[in-house]
Amino acid sequence: MDTILVVNAGSSSVKFQIFSVEGEGQVRRQIKGQMDGIGSRPRLRAIGADGDPLADRAYPIEAIPDVPAAMSIAGEWLRNEIRINPMAVGHRVVHGGSDYDRPVLIDHGVVARLERFIALAPLHQPHNLAPIRSLLTNYPTLPQVACFDTAFHRTHDAVADYYAIPHQLHAEGIRRYGFHGLSYEYVAKTLPQIAPEIAKGRVIVAHLGSGASMCALKKGHSAESTMGFTALDGLAMGTRPGQIDPGVVLYLISEKGMSASNVQSFLYRDCGLKGLSGISNDMRELEASEDPKAKLAIEYFVYRIGLNAGMLAAALQGLDAFVFTAGIGENSVRIRARIADQLAWLGVTLDPAENSRHARLISRSDSRIPVYVVPTDEEQMIARHTLSLLLNRPSFNPGHK
Repeated sequence: MDTILVVNAGSSSVKFQIFSVEGEGQVRRQIKGQMDGIGSRPRLRAIGADGDPLADRAYPIEAIPDVPAAMSIAGEWLRNEIRINPMAVGHRVVHGGSDYDRPVLIDHGVVARLERFIALAPLHQPHNLAPIRSLLTNYPTLPQVACFDTAFHRTHDAVADYYAIPHQLHAEGIRRYGFHGLSYEYVAKTLPQIAPEIAKGRVIVAHLGSGASMCALKKGHSAESTMGFTALDGLAMGTRPGQIDPGVVLYLISEKGMSASNVQSFLYRDCGLKGLSGISNDMRELEASEDPKAKLAIEYFVYRIGLNAGMLAAALQGLDAFVFTAGIGENSVRIRARIADQLAWLGVTLDPAENSRHARLISRSDSRIPVYVVPTDEEQMIARHTLSLLLNRPSFNPGHK
């Protein structure tokens, strides 16, 4: 069986999935797993396609101190116990900068170029690159493909991607990129199966999770996004502030005496829902709390989504549908209902019963704007891209070992 390994690496975890290659260039998920607690309480967990557990084992802290060690342990388990040797590896890479508008086969030159964007995605980029380097060293002939969260947004008009700064800075790469592109691409490719006519129109997709953003789709392509140069912009997130006056950053440096690195850490780790509530960055904990600051954090989150929906509707010059996706968007009945209330002026009328049962269509039949819940699947998108890139290589033969 030909398989593709998909890797999504973070600072303390490596999520991985195995997809089998089916006929006509299709993929099917076979294994879903992760190595979490890296550097603290390492644990390997994995389930099969039917949800049955395949592994759940703990390791001493010294056995898995970093991402490369986690990759090594997970790889040994896949090869030696599950008997899987993938023909390629697809990676989620958050920032592709202005260099990459589509997935790319990885070599040392690509890695060097992607290292330039570490400062633009410090919570993600270095950890995305760690398993790539490890595999390049240990399995240099194994094809690896980088799939970028920024690539889907490269269809924006220039006016949507410029900042009002000198052109030279734009030429150097200071521009609005947008993120969560793999999620938006999956939703865009799934919508035609759910609502074909709507998929051809103007749709706002809200990717709401620990990281949160919104995207305006026009005929299935990204026309505008709430995120910009980095993944700090736009909506308030678990630990990131979203839109903020640049003067606040200047104030932190000039009046509070914070260094650039301290400001960076502060904006990425101590703001957002966590900063507003003083309690947690987890929406589930905030919804369960009676603390007034938790309530304020939720109100702020919902309010800013409503504001940004108006902005994106203006960018689209109208709206034909609204879609929720990602962790909060797919699972929080109360947050969806509160956001729908914010969108009533656009013609949204939610069906409480359908919303409560997490239906695909959660708006009433008389709602001028239909509202959908579409679970995202970034890993499947990565697997598809990886296979497509391999199939287009002249020397590629999936049946040959």
